[in-house]
Amino acid sequence: MIRGYPGRPGVRAGESLTLHVAGDEARFRIAIHRWEDGLVPVWRSNWLHAEQAPEGRADEDWEWPAYRVETDADWPSGVYLAHFETPQGMPLRLSADRGAALFVVRGEQARQRMLYKLPVATWHAYNSSGGACFYTNPPRAAQPPGARGSLRRPGGGIGGETWGAPDHYDCRSARQTFAHWDARFIRWMARNSYAADFCTDLDIHEQPELLHGYRLLVSVGHDEYWTERTRDAVEDFVADGGNLAFFGANLCWWRIHLVDDASAMVCHQGSKQGAWDHWWPPTGAGRPEDQLTGSSYRHGGGWWDGPRDTRGYVVQQPEHWVFAGTGFTRGDTLGRDTWPPLAGYECDGVPVDHVAPDGTALLSAWRDEAGTPDGYQLLAACPLDRRWQELPPRERHGPGEGVHLAAMGVFRRGGTVFSAGTTDWAQVLGDARDRQVERITRNVLDRLGAD
Repeated sequence: MIRGYPGRPGVRAGESLTLHVAGDEARFRIAIHRWEDGLVPVWRSNWLHAEQAPEGRADEDWEWPAYRVETDADWPSGVYLAHFETPQGMPLRLSADRGAALFVVRGEQARQRMLYKLPVATWHAYNSSGGACFYTNPPRAAQPPGARGSLRRPGGGIGGETWGAPDHYDCRSARQTFAHWDARFIRWMARNSYAADFCTDLDIHEQPELLHGYRLLVSVGHDEYWTERTRDAVEDFVADGGNLAFFGANLCWWRIHLVDDASAMVCHQGSKQGAWDHWWPPTGAGRPEDQLTGSSYRHGGGWWDGPRDTRGYVVQQPEHWVFAGTGFTRGDTLGRDTWPPLAGYECDGVPVDHVAPDGTALLSAWRDEAGTPDGYQLLAACPLDRRWQELPPRERHGPGEGVHLAAMGVFRRGGTVFSAGTTDWAQVLGDARDRQVERITRNVLDRLGAD
């Protein structure tokens, strides 16, 4: 068995990429593929000697043998998969838990108008290679205090062990991996001629100026863990007129701290004094994620196991440009009968006092306390009933209290921010489950990529 990981998950075209690889095979070779509308072969090494190396702990650099790959200056910005081929010839699978590693060739000088951000930190929060992650047996750090996870071990999108319940609607890939959400969205973009440059969240942390020159930053699926520096850069981008589209949920829920030359991350997720790295509460970062995204998981909820039963998103403002060409009228529903239901595994909502029998939702008078931006427009809402497996506590309510919903909305603060309010948008979109979901996606990318 051969496994490996990149020394850094993001490189510029023409830079050296270091892959750390170990295994018990006599030999292997590295085959590089780019993900577009499927796997595009890019480069293959000669046969290499494989060395055996011990598995490390989840909180440490595994320091496996290094193999250098010289990328070419003409490699397009994109998501690349390194496949560690063996003489037996096992094919590369996007859902592989071994034998592969993911890296990004990031955009330079804004060659496209759209920049697509991959959530590497979130993937590693759920990466249990080494026997632990933030959700099971979390290793502890003292300074800063919290759970610690290494970024230099197998996993981080592909090629590692991932913690979490299987998706009832698609068990072919684990949640918190590249295959589950991002690969679908990127494939849809390729099939529909949407061009983008690519980066990771760690690239933005390291190089905030990377955002300069783009019109639209896109995040998809589950973008849960953010450094303060990454959030600062994205908020500055919007304040300066850049646009932001979130086709995901449970966004910016935890703050992380990169340590040891960005080889590991730390997150304080709970003690008797509270979770110091929750973004929203005063006992944490005191900086509600709503201010960035318009919505928050604490006003929504999660349904992780088994089939979900929802009424779908009820359209609130059918005249808005987001719904152009859909044919919706007020009270129509979106994503009720899709597979999976559009209101997904996790959903973000907004403070709402009441939902009428026809599905019309009234934004709460206390929404400013929660960080809801001025001018936020609720475009569609899917109420979450008491069957949902988590309905989180928040400013004026305990767990399960008050109205929880998945919220699709938009607001303007320099640039425009759109949020779909559900992790599973990419699954419905990528598998061509719903024409209106596709139309809305086009409207958002076309409008915000051109503004």
